[in-house]
Amino acid sequence: MDDIFCKIIRKEIPKEFIYESENLVVFPDINPSADTHLLIIPKKHLGGIQDLTKENKDLLVEIYSVVNMLVKQYNLSGNLYRVVVNGGKAQHVPHLHFHLLGGVWKKFI
Repeated sequence: MDDIFCKIIRKEIPKEFIYESENLVVFPDINPSADTHLLIIPKKHLGGIQDLTKENKDLLVEIYSVVNMLVKQYNLSGNLYRVVVNGGKAQHVPHLHFHLLGGVWKKFI
């Protein structure tokens, strides 16, 4: 695919990752909606949640393990935080991704 997230994952668009594994990258949202606004993106292109299958269960476990790690790393465990998954036409980029938002909300996404 050729969406912006695929280009970032292939390092065609420079981006500093705060976390990277064989399956995921994490970096700050360019237009944050909260004090902490991180994007968690699978390296494998999945258009949205409708593309998830049983074969993706390990990926989902890793995503939420990374969310838990980031909640601790950014001291969000005592504060309100949320994980948002955009799907379908609500996605600005047609590549499955998760938003971790915490702290003071600047706007609702």
